[in-house]
Amino acid sequence: MPFKSKAQRRKFAELLMTGKISDQTYEEWNRSTGRKELPERVHPKGSKAKKRSVPKTKAKKPGSKTKARKR
Repeated sequence: MPFKSKAQRRKFAELLMTGKISDQTYEEWNRSTGRKELPERVHPKGSKAKKRSVPKTKAKKPGSKTKARKR
């Protein structure tokens, strides 16, 4: 399976150095990728969005019924 990004290739190289994957696995992925120009990341990291407080909805009282409006 080919690498999808430069970041993924770096991660696999790190795993190879720490001994978590074999040299054969890394070479297999590297060969299948070829000389492709890879993006830095497949999905760019999103910026943290500000949390907005959601206004509370009025809870219906038990037993209350809504009346149909007359026209």
